Amino acid sequence: MRKTLLVAIFSLASTTVLAGAGHGSGNAQTDAQQPIDRTISFEAGDMWFTPGELDIEPGQTVKFEITNTGNLEHEFVIGNAAAQEEHRKMMREMASGGGHDMSGGHHGDGDGMPSVAVAPGESATLVWTAPQDSSKIEFACNIPGHYESGMSGNINLQG
Repeated sequence: MRKTLLVAIFSLASTTVLAGAGHGSGNAQTDAQQPIDRTISFEAGDMWFTPGELDIEPGQTVKFEITNTGNLEHEFVIGNAAAQEEHRKMMREMASGGGHDMSGGHHGDGDGMPSVAVAPGESATLVWTAPQDSSKIEFACNIPGHYESGMSGNINLQG
């Protein structure tokens, strides 16, 4: 019990520091010059996203409106499984004091993974165009412990 409580306290304390460190907040725009084909409203609660899975057509430009109804800060990151894992690794290194340059293309694996940070009670917008290929894409919150608690979902590219 004592160990569980300590882990919970550390997670809460580190969440605020990590989520704000270099992550964009407010309105992040990717492919903003393209017209929006679809708008998807997302809810980020305490360790979950709703909806939990998406079907999106390749090449479709989607505007994500993410509202954090929980008590913890979250991020919303889109990328393939390898890029998400690399980002989680970087976030764990930040938690242990390793630091990371999150500016200009150094987010995730350097491929410019679209992402926003969303404070409790706040909303953020992200515009993203789905790739034409049939790669496996997921959305996630990679703040330490959040992905492992269920804050992820698949984006199924169907055309």
